[in-house]
Amino acid sequence: MRWLDHRETVPDSLRGAIVALGNFDGFHKGHQAVAGEAIKWARDEGRPSIVATFDPHPVRFFKPEAEPFRLTTLEQRQELYLEAGATAMLVLHFDGVLASTTAEDFVGDLLAKHLGVAGVVTGEDFTFGKGRGGNAQVLTKVGAQHDIRTRTIGPVGDSTEVISSSRIRTALRDGDPQEAARLLTRPFAIRGIVEHGDKRGREIGYPTANLSVESYLRPKFGIYAVTGRVLATGQELKGAANIGIRPQFEPPKELLEPYFFDFSGDLYGQEIEVSFHHFLRPEAKFDSLDDLMEQMQRDCDKARELLT
Repeated sequence: MRWLDHRETVPDSLRGAIVALGNFDGFHKGHQAVAGEAIKWARDEGRPSIVATFDPHPVRFFKPEAEPFRLTTLEQRQELYLEAGATAMLVLHFDGVLASTTAEDFVGDLLAKHLGVAGVVTGEDFTFGKGRGGNAQVLTKVGAQHDIRTRTIGPVGDSTEVISSSRIRTALRDGDPQEAARLLTRPFAIRGIVEHGDKRGREIGYPTANLSVESYLRPKFGIYAVTGRVLATGQELKGAANIGIRPQFEPPKELLEPYFFDFSGDLYGQEIEVSFHHFLRPEAKFDSLDDLMEQMQRDCDKARELLT
């Protein structure tokens, strides 16, 4: 799958594409509906399909002090878009130049002239351009002046309300990864390179693979039943993980620490993805290491049961 940068020249083979335009961070059911329409439209007309996404997220540009809220990395999004059937991913690098681009120039200069877009699909509530001066109606009007056709997709909801990234973030912060997975159509997952730690887990019989949480949204801190995937080999693992600041040990350090059952290999330096399935309990500080080890055994037994 091609990874395109909007600041670079688009290959001729990808001009005339149908583009799904949005942020598509979590790529939840609503995002999938927009991308699915673009991919189907492109296939019907024998055109390439492109899913566009912004990086960094506009909120991060305007509010750099905002707490981490990302649900996926660009690499994860690329895999999700490919799985959906897209030809390429377009990364719209949100910087001062893009932030100051008017809606009319975004359509006329970027989409029409630079990218050579034939059609665009967005959600009905999509906004773009300087000061959010553009919406679906502006896109349709200005797009028509440049031979760009447009389609919009209405909100996708369930029995409760519209599915949104905000709902997913709330579920994760509340310690409800199952609700988040229902809205995402897959478990929330953190991907990273396994780092060397202080070996505390190994010393007490529970060696963990330490991952930095980086810019991901912080789910509720605590213990989870998880699965892991080694990206280089595709190996699937089951385990229990702590995400938080490790109150039992000093100094406090924010980490994701999965312990994988029945695994004795070396994961240092490898990229793995840890998926969150069930919240078991909050983080806690115990009176002794023996008490901690007894609780960890109970956590692992429960995680094994839930992941069976």
